[in-house]
Amino acid sequence: MTRSVQALAYSRPSVLKSSQAGQLLGLETAGGLTPRGAEPHPRFFEGFLTSPRIAARGLLAVADVAAARYYQRTLLSSLDPVVTGNGDRLRFESFSGCCGVYARLDVLREGLDGAETGHGTTNVNVNNSLREALSRIAGDDPLHLRVGPQEMAVTTLDGPVVEKKVPLPDRWLRGFAEAQVASAAFDLRAELPAAEAVRFLRSLPRSSGSASRGAQWVLPAGKTLRPTTRPTAGAVCLPGPQRLVSLQRVLRHATVLRVYGPVADGADTASAWEVVLPGMRLTLTLSPEASRGFSGEGGVLEALVTDDAAADAELISVLLAWEPRIEPADLAEQSGLPVERVRAALVRLGTAGRVGYDLADAAYFHRELPYDADRAERHNPRLVAARQLAECGSVVLDGDLAAVASGDHSYQVRERAGALSCTCQWWADYRGRRGPCKHALAVRMTRQGATVTAGAR
Repeated sequence: MTRSVQALAYSRPSVLKSSQAGQLLGLETAGGLTPRGAEPHPRFFEGFLTSPRIAARGLLAVADVAAARYYQRTLLSSLDPVVTGNGDRLRFESFSGCCGVYARLDVLREGLDGAETGHGTTNVNVNNSLREALSRIAGDDPLHLRVGPQEMAVTTLDGPVVEKKVPLPDRWLRGFAEAQVASAAFDLRAELPAAEAVRFLRSLPRSSGSASRGAQWVLPAGKTLRPTTRPTAGAVCLPGPQRLVSLQRVLRHATVLRVYGPVADGADTASAWEVVLPGMRLTLTLSPEASRGFSGEGGVLEALVTDDAAADAELISVLLAWEPRIEPADLAEQSGLPVERVRAALVRLGTAGRVGYDLADAAYFHRELPYDADRAERHNPRLVAARQLAECGSVVLDGDLAAVASGDHSYQVRERAGALSCTCQWWADYRGRRGPCKHALAVRMTRQGATVTAGAR
């Protein structure tokens, strides 16, 4: 697995401390992007949390996911959660080490009481001492929240007090993008009231034994969910149910549980589980299998194969302004591009961590993760292999058919209504459910003349 190291430099550790005015939760920030450009320690918010105990448990749930590996448990490594200020809310995001669970806590306007929330994205320090302190919050006494340094001007002459060097696998970056693409295709499948939500979630296995690793299916039945042995019409996939364990932290405060997923087609699929809290939402998005991270799903590949998509993404990126809701129709009007090209551009921007998707709002949102914009493309195995096939002349076009020479074999790729199928084993196994194979991608590149080498990018 390709890895790099991301250095997170904080001016001091995050702390929860008491004073005469009450408790203060100070979340320290590392370098991030804001409307003013890159800042070493951006400041997003200072005010009060309207439900401090719930917010503390929601933040712990996001930190739990960042520190977890739900499959083939090994030595843990944790990337501090990412926080984005969107003007009217704070979003805390994390990804599991195994790349199979995406978590996000949205603290909405009604959950915050203070100055206007700033705009930008950065990592926040969540250390072990802070986790212990947050877990001890029991009452609803006022809790003052500060996201960013106590003073706007932070001296850097003495260097950072706290520095963490975190391994950052490329598949984590691809996972953020793939989770967004999968979520954009979900619909609301079920909504459970508080009592039923608690009953259902507490009935799920908490261990990672073999019995709980496989996908289960649940069927909405009135105001509850009942297990079903097969993906019948209306059923929702629950892949690796033990991966929802982090929701247990906030169950007693839940008002609604919403379940999102695609239309069942008989195959294991990703799904999202959103707990609605007073002034907040906590969402966990699960990959189709506990043993299968989001990084290999291939939902972003079609948007990465052409130079037009790259140019469209560059144009759309200029129009983003840290909005909590991005409307493709509005961007289409501003850019002069068709809506479908705008959506493809948003997918491409997602591979650089520049947009996410909010299921409750059914809309994209702007953020800026600290990733190299071309990194996911350079290290995506299928995309790299497809470019090599296209560049070395392995594709021969013949109308709607194409022959692709790969290794000792030749594969037939057929196009019907804009969709490509292939005679290779990948297509036979997944039928497009995990994106196009390398042969189909090579044909797409050849047809559109997009055979620029990765090095020229």
